[in-house]
Amino acid sequence: MNLVQKPRNDSVDADSLTRRLEALARFLRVVDPYLPDGELVAAHTLVERASGRLTLSLDHTVVALAGSTGSGKSSLFNALARFKLSPVGVRRPTTGTAHAVVWGPLEPANRLLDWVGVLPRQRFVRESALDGDDEASLRGLVLLDLPDFDSIERAHQLEVDRLLGLVDQIVWVVDPQKYGDRVLHRAYLSQFASHAGVTIVVLNQADRLSPDDTEVVLADLNRLLAEDGLTGAPVIATSAKQPGMLSELRGALENTVANRQAALRRLAADLDTIGEELGTMIGPPAAEDEVDRSTVRQLCDALADSAGVPAVADSTAGSYRHRAAAATGWPLVRGLRRLRPDPLRRLHLDEPVKTDSVSTDVVPRTSVPEADAAQKSAVGLSVRAVAARAAAPLPDVWSPALNSAARSKAGDLPDALDRAVAQTDLGLEKPPVWWRVVGILQWVLLATAATGLAWLIVGYALTALGLPELDNPKVGAVPLPTLLLLSGLAGGLLLWLILKPVIEAGARRARRRAEQRLRASVTEVGRAHVVAPVREVLNAYAQAREALSVVRSE
Repeated sequence: MNLVQKPRNDSVDADSLTRRLEALARFLRVVDPYLPDGELVAAHTLVERASGRLTLSLDHTVVALAGSTGSGKSSLFNALARFKLSPVGVRRPTTGTAHAVVWGPLEPANRLLDWVGVLPRQRFVRESALDGDDEASLRGLVLLDLPDFDSIERAHQLEVDRLLGLVDQIVWVVDPQKYGDRVLHRAYLSQFASHAGVTIVVLNQADRLSPDDTEVVLADLNRLLAEDGLTGAPVIATSAKQPGMLSELRGALENTVANRQAALRRLAADLDTIGEELGTMIGPPAAEDEVDRSTVRQLCDALADSAGVPAVADSTAGSYRHRAAAATGWPLVRGLRRLRPDPLRRLHLDEPVKTDSVSTDVVPRTSVPEADAAQKSAVGLSVRAVAARAAAPLPDVWSPALNSAARSKAGDLPDALDRAVAQTDLGLEKPPVWWRVVGILQWVLLATAATGLAWLIVGYALTALGLPELDNPKVGAVPLPTLLLLSGLAGGLLLWLILKPVIEAGARRARRRAEQRLRASVTEVGRAHVVAPVREVLNAYAQAREALSVVRSE
């Protein structure tokens, strides 16, 4: 009794297969810039091979006979063809190329054989007018006899590996002596675990065994195939010397040809295999807040220190004091105040920069001190923290891409920060209205003091010249000119003393306002130069995840 398992009869929908292949191509387009090329070679190969196979005849089914030296592949090849082909074509202990026999006209199959890579002189036609309809059940079959996979010639092994990646169905030919060969199972059969639907395992030369021994060997072979992951693949006992022992294999090939599904099943199985391999690159979905606020805040703090935000904020407060004193101080000392440089002018931040869309003004560089080594190091650590936070839920293969993305614009950060500081409105362009009111009041008080002083000078002059004295009214016991002089001077000084706390409070508010605006500008730089590139990678990950879900769909 042969332990034969029936082949899978489930059909593969061509449209669904096409959608899966398109999804795989989309996956590769998305991840190519970010993932290592070596991890994607198999997927690229499948997309290219599937594109080539689907454009060729699906009315033909390419079946390969594969096996080791001495397994009887060539004899089985002849026996299935029921025709003794050229000895060079079937007995070739040293050749490293495949031979093909086609059931039906050769011309329609030539393009397919060109794609597979079988040389024209090694192609044979099985059917002829003498056959009548005897071979009609296999019409459309292209049977290949491959080189031995265990050949001592490395080129032969490479040719076998190449052809195994192209054919629609594989018939593994083993013999009673070497059916458990480790190379066969580890290097080949276990690698086709997803291909049970397009795999047939043949125990050739079974005529050398008794029926009981055949049953024992088939049972052991099924056990080995189960360990390889090929549960469900048909296992058939055959013999090239006993035509009656070929009927089961021939029937399996006739079913394959009739179904016209082998090519689609092979590609679907390849997609299953690639989908599992690529599945290790895709994990859970990235969170919406993949770069959380605390990480961005840490980055902002480091960039703010590096950009000199505290120094600029202090200078803004100093500029506020400077300008307030110049606008509200005693008019006679305002000129002395103007001799001192504005703190913002020392940083080249005294003039507002036009940022409208039609302006072509070049943004000048500031004179903010350059970041020291500690500040640069803090920026580097913060940039890496952004990448690490984004990479935390993703598979490790994405970490290099996220790190590279986070650092991709690091060289532009110093200039971008400097421009951001230079373009930030620090809130000092329009002076408060009360400055002007106080300034006018100071002039009034100065005029009052000047009037009193002039009055006194004229009075002393008249007295010195012996002229009649001016009438000096008194307010209480104090002459009016003296009162005007003293009240004007004291009023100006008192007004300045009263305003000093007000100006200091205004300077603190100006510092806070400037720091908030500078930090907002610096944060935008951080988002544009660090967070945005990271989010591009995360968006690619999300798109790849969606595409892979289609690839892996049944």
